[in-house]
Amino acid sequence: MGQPESTLRPPGTSRHGNPLATPATAASLAIVLVALAAAIVLIPGLLPAAPASPTPGASPGATGATPAGSPTPIPLPSFIRPTPTPAPTFTSYVVRAGDSLTSVARAFDTSARSLAWWNRGSYPSLDPESAGYDPNHIEPGWVLVLIPGTKVDDANPPTPSPGPPTPSPGPPTPSPGPPTPSPGPAGG
Repeated sequence: MGQPESTLRPPGTSRHGNPLATPATAASLAIVLVALAAAIVLIPGLLPAAPASPTPGASPGATGATPAGSPTPIPLPSFIRPTPTPAPTFTSYVVRAGDSLTSVARAFDTSARSLAWWNRGSYPSLDPESAGYDPNHIEPGWVLVLIPGTKVDDANPPTPSPGPPTPSPGPPTPSPGPPTPSPGPAGG
């Protein structure tokens, strides 16, 4: 009876012998619980989703009901990325007699200036940056490329389209073989 009360307890325990009753342990436990609650709320999918309740008036067969006693498999939610919208693609138009850039542009819901930008590499007279720019000069048979329903921003024009392919001049000529030694100077 003569010993102080503190020597009867193991270190880190309270008067009642419970190591969880110390202030440091209680504070640590509270921090852990708050962190877990925050993780459950902030991180979607951490816990499995609750099964969907059947809609009123739906038939039991439609909800996937099984006979009593057998477990009902609950489908897990899945995420399938949506198919991306394809980028606009070029189409071509063959100029006919009587066509103008404006009439072609109107037919494809674009602008004459956009047609000029897209075709400036193939037809230099359609290059808005060139001194020879003549949007009123198009000829029957020209093949114009365009994107229906799209207009070019003049502040950010596209790069020039490549011109028509140029035919190669003919079959490649064979390269000469290794040089042959020439005879040294005569005489001597």
